[in-house]
Amino acid sequence: MTNQPYGGYGAQEPYAPYQQPQPQPQAQAWPAQGQGPGQGYDDPFADQHTQQWQGQTWETQMQPPVAPVTAAEETSYLPPQGVAGPAPVAGAEPEPGYGPATLGGNARVTDAQRARAEGRSPIIEPGLQPAVLTAVLGLLLAGGAALGTYALLVPLVVLQGVTAAGWFRLNGMWPARQGIALGFLGALVADAAMLVADRSPGVILGTLGVWVLLSLMLQLRSHADPDERMYGLMATVVAAALAIAAGGYLAADADAVVVGAVAVAAAMVARALPLPTAVSVVVALAVAGGAGFAVGGMETDGALIGAGAAVCALIGHRVASYDYPSRFVHFTAGVALPLAAAGPAVYILGRIFA
Repeated sequence: MTNQPYGGYGAQEPYAPYQQPQPQPQAQAWPAQGQGPGQGYDDPFADQHTQQWQGQTWETQMQPPVAPVTAAEETSYLPPQGVAGPAPVAGAEPEPGYGPATLGGNARVTDAQRARAEGRSPIIEPGLQPAVLTAVLGLLLAGGAALGTYALLVPLVVLQGVTAAGWFRLNGMWPARQGIALGFLGALVADAAMLVADRSPGVILGTLGVWVLLSLMLQLRSHADPDERMYGLMATVVAAALAIAAGGYLAADADAVVVGAVAVAAAMVARALPLPTAVSVVVALAVAGGAGFAVGGMETDGALIGAGAAVCALIGHRVASYDYPSRFVHFTAGVALPLAAAGPAVYILGRIFA
C-alpha cells in the first residue's frame, strides 16, 4: 500500500463499521429487573423476578384498598388554630348521670354538689302547683276549724303524715318506712292526747320528749355506720317534731286557726308568682296580712296573726326549696312544711291576741 495524502479515501481500504464485542457466555450478567432476557445466556428465573402480581393476596383480602390521597386531602383534617375539636361521634357512651345522695358509701357527685362546685345556687322553689295544694289544704284546715274539733282533725292528720314523709325525702333518705311511721305515730299520739286533755298544749311537749327517746332507741338497734345512724337519728327526731308541732292547730283557738290557715294559703300562692325573690316575699307577707285582716273581722289582730303565720310558712317554704329537691319533695315537703311550720305560731299568736 502506498502512502496517500490525509483525507484521501479513494484508494484507501474502507474501515469496517464498529461492532460491539459479543460477551462470552460465562461472563453474561443478569438482565435488569423488568427487562426481557438479554443476549446470549437466558436467565430461567428472570420471569419470577419481574412478575407483577395482579390478583388478591392474603393482605389485600384482609385490608381494604387505600384510595390515593391528594395534597389537599392530607391537610383537610387539620382543625383551624384556636377552634375546639370536632363534636363527639354519634352513638358514643354518654357521661354517667348524677344520682341522688345516698348513705351507703356511694361516691357519685350529686346535683347539689355539682351546682356548688360550679358556683350555682342549690335552691329550686316548689312552684305554683304545690302552692295551690298548700292553699287547698290550708282552706280545709280553716273550714274544719270553723266546723268543729273533729272536722279539723281530718285535714290535720293528712298534713302530719305528708310532713313526716316529706322531711325524710327532703334529706335524701328513701325509703325510710320506720322513721316515717315513727314520726307519724307520734303525731297521732299527740292528737289523741290533746283530745283527751281538752286540747292542752303541754301534751305536745310531753310527746316530743317521749318520741326523742324512741327515736334514739330505734337508731341504737341499727347496724349501720355511726355517721349514718346519727344522720338517721336527726332526721327521725326532726320529722317527728314537725309532725307533732303541726298539732298546734288543734290546740289553738278556732278563730286563730281560720285566720292563720287562710293567711298561709294566700301567702303561698302569692309567693309562687313569677317575681324576684325579695319582691315575692314582700308581696306574700302583704297578701297574708290583708287576708288575715279580712277574715279576722277587719281588725289589726287578724292582720298580725296572718302576717306572723306567713313568716313561719315562708321559712318552711324556703327549707323545702333547698338542695335541689325532686318533684316528689315538692309535692310532699313543699306542700306540708309551710303549714306545719305555721302551726305553733298560730297557737302562740292566737293566745296573745285572743
